Amino acid sequence: MQRAISPFFCKFIVFDTYNTIGDCMGDKDAFKDFVRENPNLIKYVKEGKKTWQDFFELFSLYGTSDSVWNEYLGSNVSSQFDFVSWLKGIDLDGVQDGIASIQRVLGVVQDFTNKDSVDSKDDYQPRPLYKHFED
Repeated sequence: MQRAISPFFCKFIVFDTYNTIGDCMGDKDAFKDFVRENPNLIKYVKEGKKTWQDFFELFSLYGTSDSVWNEYLGSNVSSQFDFVSWLKGIDLDGVQDGIASIQRVLGVVQDFTNKDSVDSKDDYQPRPLYKHFED
């Protein structure tokens, strides 16, 4: 003998499913906040070591304050190596060329400003009023 499912039970299932999805969305927002607070996670995703799905699963299972995150969040030493590798990647010849061009521009500007002050017409003496031409 089959029993009919009551409408109340159907509404409960739909409501319960809605709450579960809503909780998932809350987890998603909390995960986004967690990533904003810990930008080191972005490096692991960009390098292909982990995916966002992996991090979200760890976040859903363990939360934010578990020792699982120590591997991914405690990377102060690697940030120093990142800075050193950034310094190694700088093209010193390009930097030197840029500085030289700035010096040339400043030299030209300085020449223009100095010429105005040097070429002042101090040699000009006005003609006396009582003298006429060829007197």
